[in-house]
Amino acid sequence: MARLGLERTVVDTAVYENTIARFKEAGVLLPTIGQLKDPSTIPASIREKLKDVSPDSPHPLNLFRVHWFNDGARTGLTDVPEHIELPPALTGVKARIVLALGNRFPMINAHKVLAAYGCLVPRLVTGQFDPTKHRAVWPSTGNYCRGGVAISRILGCRGTAVLPENMSKERFDWLDKWVSDPSDIVRTPGSESNVKEIYDTCAELDRDPANIIFNQFCEFGNYLIHRNCTGAALETLYTSLTQGKPGAKLAAYVSASGSGGTLAAGDHLKEKFGARIVAVEAAECPTLLNNGFGEHNIQGIGDKHVPYIHNVMNTDMIAAVSDQHSDQLMVLFNTPEGRKYLVERRGVDAALVERLSNFGLSSLCNMLAAIKTARYYGLGEDDVIITVATDGAAMYGSEIDKAIGRYFGGRFDAVNAGECWGQSLAATTTDHLLELTHIERQRIFNLGYFTWVEQQGVSLEDFTARARQSFWDGLQDLVPAWDAMIAEFNARTGVKA
Repeated sequence: MARLGLERTVVDTAVYENTIARFKEAGVLLPTIGQLKDPSTIPASIREKLKDVSPDSPHPLNLFRVHWFNDGARTGLTDVPEHIELPPALTGVKARIVLALGNRFPMINAHKVLAAYGCLVPRLVTGQFDPTKHRAVWPSTGNYCRGGVAISRILGCRGTAVLPENMSKERFDWLDKWVSDPSDIVRTPGSESNVKEIYDTCAELDRDPANIIFNQFCEFGNYLIHRNCTGAALETLYTSLTQGKPGAKLAAYVSASGSGGTLAAGDHLKEKFGARIVAVEAAECPTLLNNGFGEHNIQGIGDKHVPYIHNVMNTDMIAAVSDQHSDQLMVLFNTPEGRKYLVERRGVDAALVERLSNFGLSSLCNMLAAIKTARYYGLGEDDVIITVATDGAAMYGSEIDKAIGRYFGGRFDAVNAGECWGQSLAATTTDHLLELTHIERQRIFNLGYFTWVEQQGVSLEDFTARARQSFWDGLQDLVPAWDAMIAEFNARTGVKA
């Protein structure tokens, strides 16, 4: 289980000492998980220094911006995570649907940099990753590998992105500027749905002992940093939204499956407020819904397998969304013709329409799943559904052009805007939904056996242990242990706040 990041003691003293020396030389100070959970606890001296640091630079202090409380400029702090609440004029439902904005994170404008940090920091403070010798390999379908490359650059080590060749052009443009060597961008066959090909490539890379694979799909640091940091941030958001509203209820937390990390925030919100947890996937590849397979373009939600860190037995519903709808809404929300239609024909507030560029493809997928959930449960104005906008439209300019060519014959006008509204938003129904019984949860849980036990070599005992909620709750003890180790590590480097 060493590769899953569960250690709480130093595994290799020599690696540990080398890492301390490198961080001392580079002036790198590690934030604790507690500080990223509550950035107001970050020392005032660090917050003052951050005023002179660009949020898009590979500066060590940007590690202290890897949290949900950055303002719109990503240079200051907010009391409540930046978010957008969608009105019934847009969603067609009475429930309050709110998206926390992931593009407020530093360096990559996406919240996956938090997952990358959550996977890396346990390896650093337990002596399992030596930035003076090792190469960090970041397998993903886009944003996670960008976050890993950004953090690797800060640490002064090689970071390698492994991602499908058909991901958005903007992802590769970003990587071209951040990697130290072009060979550190490894393109695997296929697109969003081809996670198995990513695993196969990582298996080849893993034969070289200098390569350390940070597999977000099975690293418990990913689960824990989201359960603690994302969960607490969304708790703060919900509390702010419902202040003075005693009848309010957190009806559901909705998140695309992806690596299973962001879903972990649902464990916190269910424990705290009793919220349902809704896992989302593409209708074109309904692995969780009915053991299905296929191809899709909702970039950021890899599939055809069940992530090891997805707490399946605590999930309440599966919702599937078609990539045709997320593609078309990306066009509607980000073209002059689409925005004009929304304001003039549908009465959506112009200021809100301008903010819809904060939603990338997986964000739109989450939004549509939230609407489906509200319709299925018949939710009203006292009910709140919280989800996340993983990234913004800035990562998908080329995908907008492709979608206009694919669905609208290369030209998008007011008539197309109306069609898009009707087909991809107003027509959102309760199709492709499954409210999970215990038997259905067991089916999805068992499906993970073929990836993790047969292909990846996890022991059957370790695999089945994850069926108990006590297992996931017991992982929480790792967070204070890691934070204590981070504090000790920082003290050893001698780098001052």
